[in-house]
Amino acid sequence: MTIINITLDSTMITIFLGAGYLFTFILIGAYWHDALKELPVRTFFMAKCLQSAAWFLAVVRGEIPDFLSIAVANSFMFIGAALESIALLRLRNEWQRKFRTPYLLAALFSIAGFQLVILVHNSEEWRIICGSLFLAILLAPSYRMVKGPSSLMKVMGYAYLLVVAANLIRAATASFTDTSVSLFTPGFYQLIYLVSVFILTILGIMGFLLLWKEKSNQELLQYASYDDLTGALNRRMFTSGAKPLLEQCAKKRQHLSYLLFDIDSFKDINDNYGHHTGDLVLQDVVRRIRPLLGNNDLFVRYGGDEFGILLPGRNEPESSHLAEQIKLTLETAPSHLPVPYSLSIGVLTLVPDPHTRMETLYTRCDQALYAAKRNGRNRIARSQIS
Repeated sequence: MTIINITLDSTMITIFLGAGYLFTFILIGAYWHDALKELPVRTFFMAKCLQSAAWFLAVVRGEIPDFLSIAVANSFMFIGAALESIALLRLRNEWQRKFRTPYLLAALFSIAGFQLVILVHNSEEWRIICGSLFLAILLAPSYRMVKGPSSLMKVMGYAYLLVVAANLIRAATASFTDTSVSLFTPGFYQLIYLVSVFILTILGIMGFLLLWKEKSNQELLQYASYDDLTGALNRRMFTSGAKPLLEQCAKKRQHLSYLLFDIDSFKDINDNYGHHTGDLVLQDVVRRIRPLLGNNDLFVRYGGDEFGILLPGRNEPESSHLAEQIKLTLETAPSHLPVPYSLSIGVLTLVPDPHTRMETLYTRCDQALYAAKRNGRNRIARSQIS
């Protein structure tokens, strides 16, 4: 391959790189019109706009003043890299207050430091060293995606680690060797670097959109599966999860217990203290009980003030102990609510068979629950399946 061809190919790749950024905000703007209202997407969109402007300014270096093609272009690139990392951190809900100040100071230092290099020692070598180091620093927080819950997020994290490593290698190469690593010096390194950046840019763009889609799907699943007031399972999700647990306990001939309870005189709480206080009571119930449950236990809010807990593998003494723990926690733990409250609890324990249905457990426990209420409320009553 001749140098002329390398130069031409590199120029075209640089243009394609800028076009890739342009494609990003056209795609986001057209397809993700509603998503642009969300701060992470809007931040990522701004990052790609600035990075696109930086690449286009770099392409026309020599045709415009160096102030624009070097100082302004690199500043845009630094700000874009910072916004990209912030968007990714927001996507993971990790843009926390304790991290914001040092990171924003690092971004300001990168911009100011690069301008200082231009003023004090304006050589291409020093610009490459400082620019590459600053980009590595600004993109480094993206590594946290490696610890993400999904395979896609992990892949994205490793891709950003690769970009960080490439910038560090570029800075080291410029510092300790005579090899030219300038994007404007024709050669094999120039071509490989631009091709790599182009590929990683497109992968990063599509990866972010897929991550946002993944996050949206998870939120939809959350809304579809959990009660939005208390965070307990809703009836549909509980029923879906209870069926395999019943089958598992029936197959292994294991005990299974079920608790059904509601809040005593909940209507009076709403009438006398208002529905907001009633909502606080419902949330308080779940907050107090959840720490007492195991990983395999299912906690459901059926509606109103009625809740249920399915306890696979728990026998009669264990389920009675949990019911007593719940009752004791409500009676002794400090509360900031303006009204005290108590629960009436129905309990059932059995070894299910293949014909056992959740509806049967609910009916039996409901009878025990009302027996507890008839006997004075704030009580535990046990039912049996004959």
